[in-house]
Amino acid sequence: MRYRTGLGIDAHRFTEGRRLVLGGVVIDHPRGLEGHSDADVLCHAVADSLLGAAGMEDIGHYFPDDDPAYAGAASIELLARVARMVGDRGFQVGNIDAVLVLEEPRIAPYRERMRRSLAAAVGIDAAAVGVRGTTTEGMGFTGRGEGIAAMAVSLLECGSGSCRR
Repeated sequence: MRYRTGLGIDAHRFTEGRRLVLGGVVIDHPRGLEGHSDADVLCHAVADSLLGAAGMEDIGHYFPDDDPAYAGAASIELLARVARMVGDRGFQVGNIDAVLVLEEPRIAPYRERMRRSLAAAVGIDAAAVGVRGTTTEGMGFTGRGEGIAAMAVSLLECGSGSCRR
């Protein structure tokens, strides 16, 4: 196959005493997300979308949450590693589109920095990365302000025709 798509989804609850990082960008917010790494749901969803498109295991397989080596890890760096792993199998990232589901904080002031950060991590132009935010209008855990969810889709291209799983 010349083109492959992948879907990634992640969610983390808010917690006190941590900084909020989304797409590799530190966000001004009183609470961060709970997780083994920096809990960057956006990077995690994008990484899983790339891994899925390449027919590989999920992010937890490669960076397990019980491995002390990844405690507090910067997820943007893990995403860059995923992009290299996918590239080692002959794939090139065509584009990424992602949505953050949250009531707060507002994404608009950070959107361009997130796009550039994600693009740099996977080695593509920022014009090929979409990041948006949406709310659930008060419904569910995101609507109650308990956490953030993210969804991402990616397109991989097999340039040489010799891509492998």
